[in-house]
Amino acid sequence: MPSGSATGAVVLLSGGLDSTTVLALAAAAGRDTYALSFRYGQRHEVELECARRQAHRLGARAHEIVDLGHIAPLVAAATSLVRGSPLTVPRDGVPGAGPIPSTYVPARNTLFLAYALAWAEALGAREIWLGVNALDYSGYPDCRPEFIAAFQHLADLATRAGVEGRSIVLQTPLLQMTKAQIVAAGRGQGVDYADTVSCYDPTVQGDRVLACGRCDSCQLRRQGFVQAGVADPTCYVTEP
Repeated sequence: MPSGSATGAVVLLSGGLDSTTVLALAAAAGRDTYALSFRYGQRHEVELECARRQAHRLGARAHEIVDLGHIAPLVAAATSLVRGSPLTVPRDGVPGAGPIPSTYVPARNTLFLAYALAWAEALGAREIWLGVNALDYSGYPDCRPEFIAAFQHLADLATRAGVEGRSIVLQTPLLQMTKAQIVAAGRGQGVDYADTVSCYDPTVQGDRVLACGRCDSCQLRRQGFVQAGVADPTCYVTEP
């Protein structure tokens, strides 16, 4: 890619509903996409297989999976989302109500964006796309507009590109969208949501991935399909 390419974009891709939608939207907007995923000891590591397939399906020029497994033991006492944590994934709650849930991973988006920023600058890409959402979400502090604005300021100050007036811009197309609007947007781009994993603690049975149906992420996902009037392709351990 030529230095400073206006069409280059690094896309954070977990393999879930939101990030896959973002990759599809970036591609539809004419961006040359470079997908970036992370293995950080998450309980739902099976999502990375979805990310691999979706990156290929949606035409990413490259897909990198960064191994951050060393972070899991450092944060295990503070988050239920990594294997080996003494905490359990909360179920049957009301997403976004009450305190920040234990599925919050300390500094996760800060770490992910730092890697994305490094790759984007090395590629000469002018954008980073990510699927943070401040409406239908669990209340994570690093999904808020304030965090995105703060990281944008950091990116402008901390990179050669930013100092030389070639800012690497964070694009957050889902930030103010409901889950139903996200589903509709992805469907408009032909996203195969059957090949995405959103569940925080799925059960893997051979080639089948069964979502628990009860964690915050499952509840938000199921609600999104219902409100969008779209059949939910997710396989759940238990049906409602």
